[in-house]
Amino acid sequence: MKPFLAIAVAATLVAMPALAQQKPIRIGEINSYKAQPAFLEPYRKGMDLALEEVNAAGGVNGRKIELVIRDDGGNPGDAVRVAEELVSREKVDLLAGGFLSNIGLALTDFAKQKKVFFMATEPLTDRIVWQSGNKYTFRLRASTYMQAAMLVPEAAKMKRKRWAVVYPNYEYGQSAIATFKEQLKKAQPDVEFVAEQATPLGRIDAGAVVQALSDAKPDAIFNVLFGADLARFVREGNTRGLFKGRDVVSLLTGEPEYIDPLKEETPEGWLVTGYPWYGIDTPEHKSFFIAYHRKYNDYPRLGSVVGYAAVKALAAGLKRANSTDTEKLITAFRGLNFETPFGKAQFRAIDHQSTMGAYVGRTTVRGGKGEMKDYRYYDGAKFFPSDAEVKKLRPAD
Repeated sequence: MKPFLAIAVAATLVAMPALAQQKPIRIGEINSYKAQPAFLEPYRKGMDLALEEVNAAGGVNGRKIELVIRDDGGNPGDAVRVAEELVSREKVDLLAGGFLSNIGLALTDFAKQKKVFFMATEPLTDRIVWQSGNKYTFRLRASTYMQAAMLVPEAAKMKRKRWAVVYPNYEYGQSAIATFKEQLKKAQPDVEFVAEQATPLGRIDAGAVVQALSDAKPDAIFNVLFGADLARFVREGNTRGLFKGRDVVSLLTGEPEYIDPLKEETPEGWLVTGYPWYGIDTPEHKSFFIAYHRKYNDYPRLGSVVGYAAVKALAAGLKRANSTDTEKLITAFRGLNFETPFGKAQFRAIDHQSTMGAYVGRTTVRGGKGEMKDYRYYDGAKFFPSDAEVKKLRPAD
């Protein structure tokens, strides 16, 4: 072989492994983009911003990240079908996503059956990490248990005995109500739940619901409706005076996705979880806000935070694993510390639940817009049951 040819062949052989290492890491992302655009359009923007930052910095261990995105149509069966397509046909390295809790559970089971890593980014039901938890599934957002635990101490201080509850009748709503009832009864043993309205998701008969709640004459109301259902409930409740003289505790209502559309109809003084982007002055949030506003000329929603944090968490876990092998990813994500616009968070090794927290405050109207006031951040790490209780709830991996 001629010397120059031998050198060329040798150079090619050396370069081949390096080129192979440049193959992008493919993440299959499944979500209800068409069914839940209020949250998921900002979520997609948050993901894209984080992806741009990660890849501009060289990717993960020299490899760029690529999102392969599919819509699940708001249907668990379709979610499983597209998950199968992503794994089998698209050859993605891992899965992420989910908005509705019933879909999150379907993908959690898919991950278990197919032995593929899955990060549930948004679905809130506790079953994802507890009763239906498995070694392949991790969850990013604060769960229904965590958010209820943030609200219950203040709810108990209200000293209201007769409570009514209203919720969308699917996994998230059922989980949130069950958790709130259990925790409030522990904090206030004499509490009574005098009315319960379970509404079809996206199809609330607000007049009938408000009338039923009024007829029960509760002292306070716990609400977990969101989106268009929440807007209809608030409008009808304001018209019929449902909220007058009653305390209301409400999950998610302070999130811009859901409070912004209420505008001047936003009730005064509801105790809520949410995202007061306009008043968070931590270094992590300022950096995120500036980058987001520069890219989109808009303010972030909570979906933006979740999408951004999801990609950052995935990048941190992939870097720690230095591999896309499922077992190595599981090991890397257990106890993983990662950055979010709310500060540092961790995936607990015991149940794969993130410690990412939430803001709690009161609703108000400023300048014709719904906002949060008197808010503060609750670190998710402080709102879990004991490890012994978690072990009873979660099956062994």
